[in-house]
Amino acid sequence: MKLLKLILPLAVLFVGSWAFAQVTLPTFNMGFKTSQSPNEVVNAIKMVLVLTVLTLAPAILIMMTGFTRILIVLSFLRQALGVQQMPPNQLLVGLSLFLTFFVMGPAFTEINQKAVVPFMAGTISQDVALENTLGPLRRFMFNQTRDQDLALFIKLAQVEKPKTRADVPTLVLVPSFIISELKTAFMIGFIVFLPFLIIDILAASVLMAMGMMMVPPVVISLPFKIMLFVLVDGWSLLIGSMVKSFG
Repeated sequence: MKLLKLILPLAVLFVGSWAFAQVTLPTFNMGFKTSQSPNEVVNAIKMVLVLTVLTLAPAILIMMTGFTRILIVLSFLRQALGVQQMPPNQLLVGLSLFLTFFVMGPAFTEINQKAVVPFMAGTISQDVALENTLGPLRRFMFNQTRDQDLALFIKLAQVEKPKTRADVPTLVLVPSFIISELKTAFMIGFIVFLPFLIIDILAASVLMAMGMMMVPPVVISLPFKIMLFVLVDGWSLLIGSMVKSFG
């Protein structure tokens, strides 16, 4: 029994080390060294660029898609209802994220078919893949960008007036798109606020007429606002209107 207790742990260690030795794991070394080959320098620069893009991926998702408009409108809705933490921020962000994927579905599908899959198969170069990736995003942003905002940033950038949309630099298009999205989101938020504002005014007027000025109007108006929102199927109306606004 003593011999068995001694051999069993050794056997487990041996089998574990043998199994680990059979698994081939990729290695990745980070460091500095002198290189005489231009290809190694180019590959290192590409790796740095890839890591940079991955770091900026959340900002790209927020600034070049419909995420900004959706999140702002949902935040306006929460403020209009008068509920401070319902729905919570995590839920609003998650809903905005999935609605963004739904709205951007055609663009993401085109990017996958024309850029990601061919590049992974080695049939197109990295430059062509990047161009095919920006194409659907630029079309989406152009469809949502106002001409006034685009003209403003073209003037601020002090570049030659482009003859076609293809001549507009992406660095000019992105801020123009963001400004247009902010204006559209605030316009939708104003429309969302109106019916709830009327209920607040009515509640305050009734309380003042009854001499109950010490009672906060939100105590009376909040249940009615929630009831109104539920009765008119507010979530379906709001989400449907937002999705159609990207058409």
